[in-house]
Amino acid sequence: MANSKASLKSIKQAGKRAMRNRMIINRLRTQFKKVMALAKSNESGIREAAIEYVSFLDKAAKVSVIHHNKAVRHKSMMAKFIF
Repeated sequence: MANSKASLKSIKQAGKRAMRNRMIINRLRTQFKKVMALAKSNESGIREAAIEYVSFLDKAAKVSVIHHNKAVRHKSMMAKFIF
């Protein structure tokens, strides 16, 4: 248990950040699966889904949930895969 108010606050903040990061990563995975499912079924709307995924990648890299190089790597993969 925390020994001071400051360490208690730090524990609470870390928990909130971890939850936020988990939500962002889950959203990225879900969007990636959506793009791949559209690609396999050859449905329209794959371009819009890919653009949305790239947007999520940029937002995740902006708040340092994922490394910016990982975001660039995935964006490059999407560009090769989609276009």
